[in-house]
Amino acid sequence: MEPLIITATPNICWLNPDVVPYPQTVEDIVAEALACQAAGAAIFHIHAEGQWAAVVRALRASTDLVIQCGMSSLPIPERMAVFTEHADMISMIVSHHDEAFANVDVHVLHPRAELVEYMELCAKHQVKPELEIWNTGSIWNMRFLIDRGLLPAPYFTTLFFGWPGGAWSPPTIEEYLSRRHHMPTGSIINVSIMGPEQIQILAAAIVNGDHIRVGTEDYPYVIRPTSDGRWQPGEIAPTAELVAEAVQLARQVGRAIATPAEARALLGMGGAA
Repeated sequence: MEPLIITATPNICWLNPDVVPYPQTVEDIVAEALACQAAGAAIFHIHAEGQWAAVVRALRASTDLVIQCGMSSLPIPERMAVFTEHADMISMIVSHHDEAFANVDVHVLHPRAELVEYMELCAKHQVKPELEIWNTGSIWNMRFLIDRGLLPAPYFTTLFFGWPGGAWSPPTIEEYLSRRHHMPTGSIINVSIMGPEQIQILAAAIVNGDHIRVGTEDYPYVIRPTSDGRWQPGEIAPTAELVAEAVQLARQVGRAIATPAEARALLGMGGAA
């Protein structure tokens, strides 16, 4: 089985933004990146609106992590620095953004013409897309890009479960296996779960050879077993600690952890820029 790629997401907690701390300055983002890499992360998914260039440069100078730039709800002009700085990856949703968070409702349509523009920019600037797959309609749009020769394999994809709003899907093993079944050949599958059900789908992804992402953006709580065999959220933890918990889970089932260099090789990205 391929080594497990862990993506760290040390960003705003959409469920409880006023309580969960996260790094926001360039210096704090770099410090968290170093802690996440030491804990076992290979990909660093970061939000850096208004300071993309400074953050990408600082991360590249300080870490070996695969730099993945998020905030896929933003229009392309607000993310152009991600391309011009040649970040490793850019997140892009291949369906409608419809999310109901604690302090904000998000409704952004991403038409297929925009997806084509993303692919053209990725090819021009050698930035790998990370496709956010929220439902089977997202998979249809993914195949639309593949059929037109715009999306080269391997395809790095993240399946989302339990995120609140109109794009919600049930955070269950059944939903994970169903959507996984429909993914195109050549997909490298990652999972993101917002809720205490996270532990179950993370475990399923690990044993099925897929990959995982954890952090304050996804679910900021350490999940603990109860005496009656259920799982419940514990204390709030920084992303590096959540990465370490995921590493422990993977090792319990015998799955090796990918280094950033191994992740680049699996993703067909070559060496660091």
